[in-house]
Amino acid sequence: MKKDYYEVLGVGRDADAAKLKSAYRRLAKKYHPDANPGNKDAEQKFKEAGEAYAVLSDPEKRKLYDAYGFAAFDGTGTYGRGNYGYDQGGDGVFRSFHFDGNDAEDLFRSMFGDVFGGFGAQRDPDLHASLSISLREACLGTDKQIRIQDESKPGGSSVLQVKIPAGIDEGQTIRLRGRGRRQNGGRCGDLLIDIHVEPDEMFSRKGLDIYTTAKIPFTTAALGGEALFPTLYGNVMCRIPEGTQSGSRIRIRGKGIRKNGNNHTAGDEYVEIMIDVPRGLSAAEKRKLAEFDDLMAGRRKAAS
Repeated sequence: MKKDYYEVLGVGRDADAAKLKSAYRRLAKKYHPDANPGNKDAEQKFKEAGEAYAVLSDPEKRKLYDAYGFAAFDGTGTYGRGNYGYDQGGDGVFRSFHFDGNDAEDLFRSMFGDVFGGFGAQRDPDLHASLSISLREACLGTDKQIRIQDESKPGGSSVLQVKIPAGIDEGQTIRLRGRGRRQNGGRCGDLLIDIHVEPDEMFSRKGLDIYTTAKIPFTTAALGGEALFPTLYGNVMCRIPEGTQSGSRIRIRGKGIRKNGNNHTAGDEYVEIMIDVPRGLSAAEKRKLAEFDDLMAGRRKAAS
């Protein structure tokens, strides 16, 4: 028995396109064959997720599925559009593809069979793909190799070099002209690559600005001084004002996102300060801190 497509993706029947896409990406990453070598159960769930997303991400197919269930795809219908997820793999640099349209008919059939009962004659000349990159790669720019279907090449695929411009953001698209499907008239469509930026453990991004956290010694926070902070471009020494409180922010100008590497359009980095409280104090250190606490208590009493 086939599982309900909404159940496969773990979403409600009222899920919008964004929720469907997010759920599919999560499952595709979790059950991808590269992450589960030899695991037949994971492979099956990966295919189920792709099949479910192929139907529910297409408004026309989703409408038919909601109305008739699996009976809508019993082999008698002809549908001209579809989305699915597939990873060519093999070279360690290609993350994931989500092609859209009949351009991938043969591969679609090899993964899911004739579940949708054939394709229409009209074909979109453009190919659609998605590529996951790190936050650092998105901010600094990089070159990536991706493998795509290419029936004219030995093995049915080819490798393309893709330049990722500095400052690209989540959801933006890179267009490679002439890298799509060849039409009968000889014209080739384009390859449209949707960019997905993976979360970073150290930095987060808002617009052109970068945010991070860093610890400083409590003595530096109290007395002032200098501290070394990480940035996307290397460590930077910053001045710490006397009396800096935990949770306050240090602004490092020009160390945010630089659109296309242009320093004139650079954002800033904001470092949230955390006070590093020492552990394992010696008896002498504890006495000194107790003396300091007595002095502060006297100061507070005099102020009141």
